[in-house]
Amino acid sequence: MSTDLPTARWQRIQQTMRNQGLDVLLLAGNAWRSDYLRYAIDVTLMEGEAVALITLDQAPQVWVQHPTEAARIRAERSTLHVHHAADFQAAVLQAMAQKGSSRQAAVPSSALPWGLAQGPWAQPVEATTAWLDELMVNKLPAEADAVERAALLADAGYAVFAQAARLGRREFELVADTEAWLRTQSCPENFMIVGSGGVEVRGMHPPGDRALQAGDLVTTELTPCVDGYYAQICRTLVVGQPSATQRDAYAVFSQALDAGIAAVRPGATHGDIARAQNAVFRQHGLGEYVGPEYTRVRGHGMGLYVDGPHVLEDVNLVLVPDMTLIVHPNTYHPAVGYMVLGDTVRVTEDGCRVLTHTTRELISVAP
Repeated sequence: MSTDLPTARWQRIQQTMRNQGLDVLLLAGNAWRSDYLRYAIDVTLMEGEAVALITLDQAPQVWVQHPTEAARIRAERSTLHVHHAADFQAAVLQAMAQKGSSRQAAVPSSALPWGLAQGPWAQPVEATTAWLDELMVNKLPAEADAVERAALLADAGYAVFAQAARLGRREFELVADTEAWLRTQSCPENFMIVGSGGVEVRGMHPPGDRALQAGDLVTTELTPCVDGYYAQICRTLVVGQPSATQRDAYAVFSQALDAGIAAVRPGATHGDIARAQNAVFRQHGLGEYVGPEYTRVRGHGMGLYVDGPHVLEDVNLVLVPDMTLIVHPNTYHPAVGYMVLGDTVRVTEDGCRVLTHTTRELISVAP
């Protein structure tokens, strides 16, 4: 990551606090959801919870739940004031009380510990979370550049996954091969789910011990992290030669992805992208499979985490240049089972640039 990028994000936080009339921002995170801490103070948690206290006139303070985390963060981020306390929430409450009547707010609603969600500063939590989310979704060009670098690794990682997918191998072995390779590329994190089988498969899941069989559809959502930013690729392959039914079904997904990507441009909304994809399924008589029973989302933002609202028909987030997202018409097909196909894209001045370049053909691997 550019050494200037954390500074640039920090400056955006400070300016927005001034615009919002805030003196103090209480910012929470945990080992599952560290993107707000990453954005504001360049900290990623490995375990437990943490809360950062951000002001306009002092270096950030951070309270963490575990002493080993406190030692690690001190070593990595020497400009932060890092504290460990057995009751870290009480320590934070005391620090907040010392700020007196200053204008305070807390975020995000998804990670704020219960004990810290009760004070007066937590009342505007939803609104404050919204403006911080807006900063994270509306990326600086350098942030979008980082997503582009992650997309290159997603392509390379998928090639390893496809090479690992052979008759008799178990789902966890495919993921293990991919994860091991990503670590050799200095990739610290990768979110990955898979699926294998036929018409009985309704989605993807953490890897299990099911062995691949001839004729299986094998799906994955592969999401490596580079410089703190994620990109994602979704692909489906077949063990052996695809059947005519599998090819016909996959053609619908390919057409839907093309339609979704064509809808990505400044001024369009997430809803526009979802409707473009869903219209293809409806044209093929598959309208019942675009609802929540079979389809979770039609894509989502990509960045320090899954950015902002999902790509769904009722979401009105307006696209602007340098936003990054994945478009993926992933859903169940009644003739063959669950299929996935998706590419990360970057919004440009006149449309978008596709960042992942793995073939969109239905991939066949030797049984």
